[in-house]
Amino acid sequence: MGRSTVVKIQHLKGNTMRCVCCDKNLNDYESTRKHAFTGEYLDTCNACLSEINQTVVIPTITREDLANCSDIVDNPESEDYNSLYSEDINE
Repeated sequence: MGRSTVVKIQHLKGNTMRCVCCDKNLNDYESTRKHAFTGEYLDTCNACLSEINQTVVIPTITREDLANCSDIVDNPESEDYNSLYSEDINE
């Protein structure tokens, strides 16, 4: 039985996925996040992954369609953000 089947069964039973670091309930976005190279589920909440990424960046694959406002974090240091910002000022 694959992990996705187990996740679906757990949701049907009322069990929720939990962060392996802090034991917080994971939302759908967090519970479907995978490591970009290994394809393994990370099972970490956004807060814990953010802390980990301050030490070592973990490449991830996410389901953006499952994200809500609290899952999206703007990085003001990213080039995309800066280019959008400068376009707004120049208009």
